[in-house]
Amino acid sequence: MPIENEEDVDRCPMGIDGLDNILSGGLPRGSTVLLSGHCGTGKTSIGLEFLIHGAQKGEIGLFISDSESSKDILKAMIPYDFFSEDILKKGKLVFVELPNIFERMGLDKIEFDFEDLTFLVSAISSLVKEIAPTRLVIDSITSVSYRLKTQEKIREFIIQLGRILSQENCTTFLVSESTPGERYYSILGVEEGVADGVIHLGNLERGGDRLRTIQVVKMRGTRHSMAKYVLDLTTCGALIVPLLKGGGGE
Repeated sequence: MPIENEEDVDRCPMGIDGLDNILSGGLPRGSTVLLSGHCGTGKTSIGLEFLIHGAQKGEIGLFISDSESSKDILKAMIPYDFFSEDILKKGKLVFVELPNIFERMGLDKIEFDFEDLTFLVSAISSLVKEIAPTRLVIDSITSVSYRLKTQEKIREFIIQLGRILSQENCTTFLVSESTPGERYYSILGVEEGVADGVIHLGNLERGGDRLRTIQVVKMRGTRHSMAKYVLDLTTCGALIVPLLKGGGGE
């Protein structure tokens, strides 16, 4: 649908200048966005920077990890010049491990049924209501999708979760693995169809160098550039510049 008035869109600025510019000022607040890419493209870094910038503005960020502890995540994080542990001490950046949620729910199954799906959505909803984040990163949604197995259950999970998070005015990144060369933006090719937006990270071979790239594939509720940009991850944060045409290929 056409955007009638961009000025009326309630936005959640990511704090990454180049990406906010591409998105006409930031993500539509309350949206659920798939952040996809294959290994080493910078998905976790982008998600963390999104939360850190929000925390610096007084917003609460929640990072739900599929396996790593907060200590390991922070240890592997780019040493950002703007990061301060004060946001951890003040509860502005909170880490929760997804396996701990499964354990509390008694979900040790290899495959979840529709009832388990509803319980999981309810558990994440309760966590969001308890912590009251305005920014959320689930890294990764792929691990949940593997347990849901079918496209129908994955679709229903993301629809239910997105609806609840939107009601809580929580802007969310669902980190998703993708396979190089595939036409899907997720392993199972379902998530991108029901998410409000898709931001895809990739690699590009050019002149003997490997460049990271970023592209906003879709974003409901706002105009945005669909061009592919070069992404550089630095201690100053993510830097995004136009991708000059000519030469090379992915």
